[in-house]
Amino acid sequence: MGDYDEDTAFLGQRGPFFIITFLLLNALCLSTGFAGLYFVFVGATPPHHCQVPEVNLTAAWKEAIIPSQVVGGQEERSMCSRYRLDVVRNYSDLGLVPGVDVNVTDIEQESCVDGWTYSKDIFQSTIVTEWDLVCDEQWKTPLASSTLFIGFLIGSLISGQLSDRFGRKKVVFTSLALQMLSILAQSFSPSWLVFCIIYVVVGGSQVSLFITSFVLGTEVLSKSLRVIFTTLGVFLHYCIGYMMLPGFAFAMRDWRPLLQILSGIMVIYIPLWWLVPESPRWLLSQGRVEEAEAIVRYAARRNKVTAPEVIFKEEKVEEGPTDAKTYNILDLLKNSKVRIITFMCLLLWLSTNMGYYGLSLNTSNLSGDPFLNCFLSAVAEVPGYIVSTFLLKTCPRRPLLMSFLIIGGGFLLLIQIIPESLHWLALTLEMIGKFGFTMAFTVVYAYTAEMYPTVLRNVGMGMCSSAARIGSITAPYIIYLGNINRYLPYILIGSLTVGSSFVNLFLPETFGRELPETVEQMQRCRGLCPQKKKTEDCPEAGEFHKPTVLNQSKL
Repeated sequence: MGDYDEDTAFLGQRGPFFIITFLLLNALCLSTGFAGLYFVFVGATPPHHCQVPEVNLTAAWKEAIIPSQVVGGQEERSMCSRYRLDVVRNYSDLGLVPGVDVNVTDIEQESCVDGWTYSKDIFQSTIVTEWDLVCDEQWKTPLASSTLFIGFLIGSLISGQLSDRFGRKKVVFTSLALQMLSILAQSFSPSWLVFCIIYVVVGGSQVSLFITSFVLGTEVLSKSLRVIFTTLGVFLHYCIGYMMLPGFAFAMRDWRPLLQILSGIMVIYIPLWWLVPESPRWLLSQGRVEEAEAIVRYAARRNKVTAPEVIFKEEKVEEGPTDAKTYNILDLLKNSKVRIITFMCLLLWLSTNMGYYGLSLNTSNLSGDPFLNCFLSAVAEVPGYIVSTFLLKTCPRRPLLMSFLIIGGGFLLLIQIIPESLHWLALTLEMIGKFGFTMAFTVVYAYTAEMYPTVLRNVGMGMCSSAARIGSITAPYIIYLGNINRYLPYILIGSLTVGSSFVNLFLPETFGRELPETVEQMQRCRGLCPQKKKTEDCPEAGEFHKPTVLNQSKL
């Protein structure tokens, strides 16, 4: 396979073909934002207490039958117990007054045998209120949330292989259709178990859509738009979709209609099948040169430039895989150098996602309006995406990612030394940490895509995303450790993040280099080369041989 960027340089950088493709792929990423974290509202737990049947109780006893308890230094009504109904009814019939004639705390308590009464001030219905996922059943709520990330894990493992075999475009739109139909099916879930099973499918289809769209944009777009797409494009549009979610949830506070609305919106993406192209890079890697040339010639017509008579020279394409070899996860492990790079990337993705989702879940526990909190949580990520975009254009990847991880984890480690009275300062440090993780989240995506060659890029991205989902799955339980010690989640996340940041010292530097097409190119362009031999394809440290692909705009 030849040098794709050189062969297609005649297309230019900002033609209509690239701009329209850029916008369409960003629109696809928009759906992953508003359909990704709807569990914040669907799985919300409203204030509740034991239901009191319609029996002849005085107003004083109806109020006193629910015990009080101290939670976080504040007195609240018990959510999982009540005073025995038969005893309270007997006292009421006798005309006794609670707290005057009877010491209420001496009455025996019982569980909520008649169910619960839920506040409808914010939500009309959630899966918690419908299936009573409280008290002894409250473990089902975080487990249901984790099934989304389990789906992420499964989708990350298989989507890369599927798109490397069947093509980027087919997997993108198959995932989109599956996401739309699974969310719709989830809205008709008859039980918690069915809801969780379908939620795995939702997660798998969603992460497959996101990753494959990311790779498709990386391979189709021009150099100047590629870095914008892999940072501001993908992540900012995901963030915009995330900001749209609380608006939908505010308008529809019943969980079933909310899911039906989110599913119905995705119908508008169906026409994009005829507008989004397949990746010419992938077609070339499969030996399908004529199809790749057809797409490039179409791009030339849209950009109003003249294509050469022969785009991909025959002697170059002969080097391509005439047998259309299919690569899978095992190919990441066969070669020792590729294997070491993969393991280091896995650690970086795991720690970054654990910190990002851990702080995101912790932010949702803040007091206040849940719709506003969700919106502000999404808005807080915007500066991180913008800053990382500009830095990616001019800064080497290794020190950039290392700095962001140290910022994210280091500020979390400082929280434990902040006095209780300075709650605002601890909150500020946590938000700075979220800012660092947001930037690291952006850089690690672009950095990983730059390291892997075309034939392994989707498999590698899928493998790394799988490690990220393991971090996402464990994040809710790390936050739960705050019930034991409020500083423990910060210590664990901060320590892992700061420790993993030093892995960057051993990764290849991709700044100033072309995207590798084959495994051999990835091996030669490791960034740290043997001193005894210097080749054109593997320049010494600090030496740049080709223009940047994902890190430099040519305007």
